Amino acid sequence: MNNLLKSAAACCAAVCMLSCNTSNNSTAGQQFLHPSSFDSFLKPGDNFFLFANGKWFDSVKISSTEMGTGSFFDLEKKAREQLKTILDSVSDGKQAAGSIEQKVGDFYASGLDTATIEQRRYDPVKPYLAQVDAVKNAADIMKYVVSMQTQNEGLLFSNYIAPDDKNSSMNIAVFSQGGLGLPDRDYYFSNDPATLAVVKAYQTYIQKLFFLTGDDSATAAIKAMLVYDLEKQIAGSHKTNIELRDPQSNYHKMLVADLDKQMPLFAWASTLDAMGIHTDSVNVQQPAFYIELNQLLTSVPADTWKAYLHFHTLSAYANTLSNDFVKANFDYVKTLTGQAEIKPRWERMVSNTDGNLGEALGQLYVKKYFPEEAKKRMLELVNNLQKSFAARIDKLDWMSDSTKTKAKEKLDAFIKKIGYPDKWRDYSKVTIDRSKYFENLISCSKNEYQYQLAKVGKPVDKTEWGMTPPTINAYYNPSFNEIVFPAGILQFPFFDANADDAINYGGIGAVIGHEMTHGFDDQGAQYDKDGNLKNWWSKDDSTKFAAKTKSVIDLYNSFTVLGSLHIKGALTNGENIADMGGIAIAYDAFKMTKQGQDTTKIDGLTPDQRFFLSFSQIWKIKMKDELVRTLINTNPHSPEMWRVNGPLMNFEPFYAAFNIQPSQKMYMPGSTRIKIW
Repeated sequence: MNNLLKSAAACCAAVCMLSCNTSNNSTAGQQFLHPSSFDSFLKPGDNFFLFANGKWFDSVKISSTEMGTGSFFDLEKKAREQLKTILDSVSDGKQAAGSIEQKVGDFYASGLDTATIEQRRYDPVKPYLAQVDAVKNAADIMKYVVSMQTQNEGLLFSNYIAPDDKNSSMNIAVFSQGGLGLPDRDYYFSNDPATLAVVKAYQTYIQKLFFLTGDDSATAAIKAMLVYDLEKQIAGSHKTNIELRDPQSNYHKMLVADLDKQMPLFAWASTLDAMGIHTDSVNVQQPAFYIELNQLLTSVPADTWKAYLHFHTLSAYANTLSNDFVKANFDYVKTLTGQAEIKPRWERMVSNTDGNLGEALGQLYVKKYFPEEAKKRMLELVNNLQKSFAARIDKLDWMSDSTKTKAKEKLDAFIKKIGYPDKWRDYSKVTIDRSKYFENLISCSKNEYQYQLAKVGKPVDKTEWGMTPPTINAYYNPSFNEIVFPAGILQFPFFDANADDAINYGGIGAVIGHEMTHGFDDQGAQYDKDGNLKNWWSKDDSTKFAAKTKSVIDLYNSFTVLGSLHIKGALTNGENIADMGGIAIAYDAFKMTKQGQDTTKIDGLTPDQRFFLSFSQIWKIKMKDELVRTLINTNPHSPEMWRVNGPLMNFEPFYAAFNIQPSQKMYMPGSTRIKIW
């Protein structure tokens, strides 16, 4: 589910290839803002998102194979088409054996070989199901779960390798809650009609997979309820999405020997040994989940566990099997996304190739579609926004000089990654056979597990990337103290080399500033310049910062979508803070340019008006109602309308640019406007 919604939930960033000292006028005949999208019947101060995008929003249709349309969705579709061009050129079976062209081409070809996939139906997973059938006790359950974990399938619990939050130079094994099939623990306990519809579709999906593998309808229904009821018990031990946002309360570095004594059925020492994790301590992020799991291993009958393992194994691989399994999975997923029809197989296989051999395919992508000059120009812009942010820190009236000094030290220490990695992943241990799609996926998964496993107890390699080059997204990583901008997002509407500065700074500049601010949001501010979870604030400054972040929560709690569904301010707090900081930092950087200091109009709009309209344009997105609801429940980003209106109603230059008056709906009295960074 997380991967499915990643695009819609994107933490935006984009790339401007102009330095602060450069100024461009829009090229004659080119239009970087689209008046046809504007709703001229609205005042800018009533709803700026709809003022800028309203006509488009009301008239645009979402394709039956998409869950949304607009900026991010359109760029992702463009990227898939570009990657298809590459994959079509290397999937002829004539590439040099062992080359990245052979691996990505044959992987893609194997996924398009529907005749073989249909013929095999669910044969590839029958050996796994036979292992499940042999389960008799807690030890057997753990043995099977561990075997799946070593294939990079997070069955029952989640495990990954990451920097130790309190010793960021060293990697540690991290264990977190898992075991659910619905998007979030709250789905199991909610009684609202929309959630109950999702639950019903999920229960139908469970039943369908049992039916497809030989059970009659009555038996499949009984097993489905056993699985669902066990998941509901597991869900009761889960922390909420909001509770998961607190890094301090989700850090518990514990000795393996102590864990073994507390949870003997989970058998930590032998479990870790079987997983190949040789260490004396691990970070158990949510101990209550593991304590409950330890108890459930014996209190729940073996037949219930067998049904659970049977379903979750099938579900993990459903999209790799014959079409009846793919359809069963999609029939459930569409209740969460609103997508009416499944994407063409080539689109799914492009995404799957990127997901499994991302840096191999990424090398071919940047060679064909990413000009090297873009990387240099992007770095210039990032550096300029960094200067803008430092100047804003100096001017803060609520922070002491000592904390300002440490804040600027952290800002100066940012690692900046642009376009693609300096060194590429090695896929030499991955075996790809163009006639064996399922086995190719397993080979990729095992390779990924071993790649991560090799990091345990070793120094952190901060050259690694967490996204592939074609990704339409960006991120801030607090443990690395880094900001990362993949090649895929470095294009219009975020950046265009022929556009004036207002367009580029309002677009890519705002999202670069957004990622920078993540280092200083309610979560990022808890990490120091070296990426350690360590307080660097004075007590008084920390108290003031908490009060300001609480005001952001309260404001966003008041915003609604789909009628009366409220945004969860505590869940979206970090992203909202970053959105507010991003527009402010980008605007200050824009004011350093020649155009930013001028008043010359283009197409009847002042430079400042073009800046704010460009900002709104990058969030020109329309999504299916089902997806909006899912994101409100589970995702830390606010809906696009409020990613625009929320920051702007608190930003004084916006008021001046559009003459916002007290009678207008977005107006906030000056004393109540929130300014953090």
